[in-house]
Amino acid sequence: MSAGKKSPLLVLLGPTAVGKTELSLHLAEHLRTDIISGDSMLLYRGFDIGSAKPTAEERASVVHHLVDILEAEESFSVTDFVAHARRLIPLHEAAGKIPFIVGGTGLYIKALIEGYDFNATPGSQRFRARMHRLAACRGNVFVHALLARRDPETAARLHPNNVRRVIRALETFYCGGERISQDSAHRKGETVYDAFVIGLVRERAHLYERINARVDAMFAAGLVDEVRRLLASGVGRDAPAMKGIGYKETAAYLAGEMRLEETIEQIKTATRHFAKRQMTWYRKMPYIRRYDADAHTAAELTCQILADIETWRESKERGFLA
Repeated sequence: MSAGKKSPLLVLLGPTAVGKTELSLHLAEHLRTDIISGDSMLLYRGFDIGSAKPTAEERASVVHHLVDILEAEESFSVTDFVAHARRLIPLHEAAGKIPFIVGGTGLYIKALIEGYDFNATPGSQRFRARMHRLAACRGNVFVHALLARRDPETAARLHPNNVRRVIRALETFYCGGERISQDSAHRKGETVYDAFVIGLVRERAHLYERINARVDAMFAAGLVDEVRRLLASGVGRDAPAMKGIGYKETAAYLAGEMRLEETIEQIKTATRHFAKRQMTWYRKMPYIRRYDADAHTAAELTCQILADIETWRESKERGFLA
């Protein structure tokens, strides 16, 4: 990339169960590029059914990055995602491919596109010290509850006793996330990438129907057996990955804490609430180009989006479709 010239970036966003996987595979195949996952649950090995991870066949047809790179006990923050993405993007550019990020974790994508500055500052150091004092005085659970109010998804994956990670996640919001550095591109009304951001949307009632159907399909595909195997392999219920929606409830069922029917309904409800939070995040991203997945088939959407990308490319004099 020449000096002063932004790297192109293609992004596909959408709430869970909206249909990102099918569309992303179509687009990646047409554009002859890879997929960089922006979904926090796809990181974990062995957590396949409950995360709706792309199948082995789908991953054989299109290379996926940031999938199956962590063990269940490992944590992963927005800072980690941005660092990985910033490493992968120039590698794709150098190979003549447009970097293509697909995900549902809005904070990951927002932080990357808007150039959040996560470097430590005196303010962030003071914030960490204050949070550690608060944890010592009020307890780890109290500090964890502060995070749950700001970022329920991250809080669900972090054990209250993992104080360092909990405080780091809070710091992301208060010192590096919601407050963007003064010299960031987004503060000037820009983004740090020449980004074409696709927002896949559906009517809420239909999306919720798809979520309910997906949860039923996960249990039919063997989610209970998957969680049973993970627990038998030594994965603890307090592991970050086991805090994910679908896994924590199923683990509770296997521990005899609820009936199967109750478990399924709890997962459906939690997933619907999660989708609502995702859509709230996307409203904070005014550069999203929205496409109605209810009005078109995946093939029709692919054609429409490819045409729009080509128009965008021509306007920016990019050559990644050549």
